[in-house]
Amino acid sequence: MERLDKILAGTGRWSRREVKELVRQGRVRVDGQTARTAEEKVAPEAAAITVDGQPVETERFTYVMLHKPAGVLSATEDTHQQTVLDLLPPELRRRGLSPVGRLDKDTEGLLLLTNDGLLAHRLLAPRSHVDKVYYARVEGTLEPADAAAFAAGMTLGDGLECLPAGLEILSPGECLVTLREGKFHQVKRMLAARGKPVTYLKRLSMGPLRLDPELAPGAFRMLTAEEKKALADCR
Repeated sequence: MERLDKILAGTGRWSRREVKELVRQGRVRVDGQTARTAEEKVAPEAAAITVDGQPVETERFTYVMLHKPAGVLSATEDTHQQTVLDLLPPELRRRGLSPVGRLDKDTEGLLLLTNDGLLAHRLLAPRSHVDKVYYARVEGTLEPADAAAFAAGMTLGDGLECLPAGLEILSPGECLVTLREGKFHQVKRMLAARGKPVTYLKRLSMGPLRLDPELAPGAFRMLTAEEKKALADCR
């Protein structure tokens, strides 16, 4: 059970002071009954809450699929550059969302934003080995030897050890790369080590979550119930 003002303020649409005023004006109903005080205890997962007759989404956690465009930082704030949170409306920005993992500034594709810290930690934990698939275009010609090197695992020139990864050649200059870890600039560094520098990179999936092809760069949507369940079941 949580206080009504905390639940409604958690949606990012109102402050607690504004919720108190809404309740005072009789504009908030809980299970069809006019709320008496902003402090009353409510079960957010079970109660039907409305403001001015409109249902209010009161799930504890928020899950957003974003098609990150190039040129935007995978960060919650930056004083000089645009971040992924700047692409969201104010009510979502106030929910305490953070990106699950990061994409380089010039990399596009799937980015999950959530305030579910336990899920984010589990998806990113090295022991979870959650597959991430990227589409890459490179300079040079990809060869079976590149795929073999990825499959065997690589130690880069600076000593970075990379676990075995997948490399599926789509054309001489295109491939799909599957990682089970997420080290800094890893896809670019592994391909560069093979003499195939990346010219374009896009993340297509993370575990069971696939980038919605209907989402243009910069667009977002909430996860479906099926997608949330698939992530919850991801081990």
